[in-house]
Amino acid sequence: MMSYESKFQPKLFYYHLNLEKRIPQNHILRKIKEKINFDFVYAEVKDTYGINGNVSVPPPVILKLMLLLILYNVRSERELMDTIPLRLDWLWFLGYDLDSEIPNHSVLSKARARWGVKAFKAFFERIVSQCVQEGLVEGRKLFIDTSLIEANASNNSVVDTQSLERYLKKGYRELEERLEGLTEGKKGKANERYLSTTDPDASVVRHGRGKSKLRYKTHRVVDNKKEVITATKVTTGSVDDGDMLKEMIEQAEGNTGQKVEVVVGDSRYGTKENFLMCGERKIKAHLANLEETNRGRGRQEGIFPKEAFRYDREKDIFICPAGEVLRRRHFYQGREHYEYKAGKGVCRRCKLRMECTRAKDGRTLKRHIRQEELERLVEVAGSAEARRDRKIRQHLSERSFAQSIRYGYKRARWRRLWRVQIQDYLIAVVQNIQVLLKEGGRRAANAARELRKERLFLCPKGLSTIWQTCWDIFWDSERRIDRSFAII
Repeated sequence: MMSYESKFQPKLFYYHLNLEKRIPQNHILRKIKEKINFDFVYAEVKDTYGINGNVSVPPPVILKLMLLLILYNVRSERELMDTIPLRLDWLWFLGYDLDSEIPNHSVLSKARARWGVKAFKAFFERIVSQCVQEGLVEGRKLFIDTSLIEANASNNSVVDTQSLERYLKKGYRELEERLEGLTEGKKGKANERYLSTTDPDASVVRHGRGKSKLRYKTHRVVDNKKEVITATKVTTGSVDDGDMLKEMIEQAEGNTGQKVEVVVGDSRYGTKENFLMCGERKIKAHLANLEETNRGRGRQEGIFPKEAFRYDREKDIFICPAGEVLRRRHFYQGREHYEYKAGKGVCRRCKLRMECTRAKDGRTLKRHIRQEELERLVEVAGSAEARRDRKIRQHLSERSFAQSIRYGYKRARWRRLWRVQIQDYLIAVVQNIQVLLKEGGRRAANAARELRKERLFLCPKGLSTIWQTCWDIFWDSERRIDRSFAII
């Protein structure tokens, strides 16, 4: 018999509603709640609160709200607060009930301003430490890469700081005072002159053949064992990748407690300074050589490479392909290298001039004061093992950044460098938690399987048929438990 829909009438009381029973055992938020302790944040932000005034939202709840914002890639904090009453799992995760009062969205922005970057950095470091304790981090080999983040600002907000009066006739002096000093830390002529009035920390950066945009840059270190992010840092988009290598190594060592033995990166990290720095730290630099990568490009296109010149160690001279001698002329203390050059007019009269140089003064060569040590380090970087590691890095790093896309890392949620750093820490935390839950479940399943094997090994021989049947039934139930546990 067909039934008819009755008119909906809400109940006054719900006697049998229990949020705890409504959340599945394999729900990701249940796993996070069981695995992660958010109470640490009390000690981290204690000094940022006073003893008088209104009672705030508990810091662990604020941290959970931030985590939900990133984990589910909610577009805005307003939308997050509007969605919480509709999601039983979010209410349960936050410790709320159906009739609990949901805080205002401004709570999150105020907490970020009050806490600063320190609390979120501590959160990231605790998750990395937990991954280390679970045996998910090797720590001895680092794979480093960078990616650009689009700033939360329009290109129309960029002004020419050298002609502010032309753009803004009214009140331009106040704007000039507000923007004064904000170009510090930026590199390149464009970023010294052009500045965004919306997000002054963002840099004007061009990527590939695309247009120049306001961007930040995230530097990331990924461990090769289970792809745990062990170090991360956000800078302005104009910062050179190679300049951050030393800081990222130190951050990874501090977070994992392991001494780095090998660092793997592309040619943007393969500078002379980085090779020598790795040599001083007894680290194998599996970095692509920047000098070799740039060979034959730009002004070097179609001319003799440096290897075409023979170096005489005893006489400290270079001999060019035409047989002429290049002698030491200058020493550049900042870059720590000598400059070698032929005599005046030698290159001008040479028949091979067009194949050797396009400079008016002739061909010059540079030799580092630690050239022999540098050559040994570069030779290690060109080994088969190093090439194999760089190929692994390409897939490993790209996969890590690709996973970050689902959490919205491609575009900054907030403005200013310190807020983008908070976003980056939260995204790295979410990715590491995913690894922690996935591998933790596998370890527990493997432990249950090993326990079953141990019990089976201890099973006495010669049991009767009835007892053997009972034993088989028992282990069949154990297999079902093991399978369900593995799914969780």
